[in-house]
Amino acid sequence: MSPENKIKYAILAIYFEQEEREIPKDLNDEQVADLYDDHSDELYDILYEFREGQVETNVPSESSRHYESNSVAAQTPSGEWVGWTYWYGGGKHGNPEEIDWIEHAYDLDCTEEEKLVTVRNFTKKDSK
Repeated sequence: MSPENKIKYAILAIYFEQEEREIPKDLNDEQVADLYDDHSDELYDILYEFREGQVETNVPSESSRHYESNSVAAQTPSGEWVGWTYWYGGGKHGNPEEIDWIEHAYDLDCTEEEKLVTVRNFTKKDSK
């Protein structure tokens, strides 16, 4: 399945879960695209939230002089990871949510390792 349709499938999975319905399994690219188009009017809020991604990645992101950007990713229902550029900012007249980010999505390999981290927070003592 293409990265674009993996994202659409993940969005559809959220929608079907909210509707307390079961999403069809083993769909191909064409079936996902058709199902997504059939429900596109109901998916706007999920799509808007999903575009922020589940996690930021260390993959270099595209850049623009008009908007800020981060590389983000989400795990699909099949367990695969897909990444894209999350556009934001742009000031009063900016509309980064109108940038078609799904068509520029890409597959990612992800490895996880658990680490123990020590975080130190310092504050200045009051001197008397």
